[in-house]
Amino acid sequence: MNYLTTTQLRTRSSDLVDMLLAGESVELVHRSQIIGEIKPKKSSPKVMTAKDIKELIGLARKMNLPKISYKERERRYKKHLMERYG
Repeated sequence: MNYLTTTQLRTRSSDLVDMLLAGESVELVHRSQIIGEIKPKKSSPKVMTAKDIKELIGLARKMNLPKISYKERERRYKKHLMERYG
């Protein structure tokens, strides 16, 4: 396990970034006591699956929104902008 003191956070921040990018965890030490652990963030992009798309379509149908044309949508948007911003 890698240890890093609170003082070393300022002086060895590039080493900390390198360790996190390598997927390693770092123990944070303050006054000879371990006060925490710094772990790399596990990020995985959320992918839209066919199931998610079907759920969205089902929700849209359930909302029963009125169908409007692009021309009507543009007209409403321009009206909104004029009311809001003049």
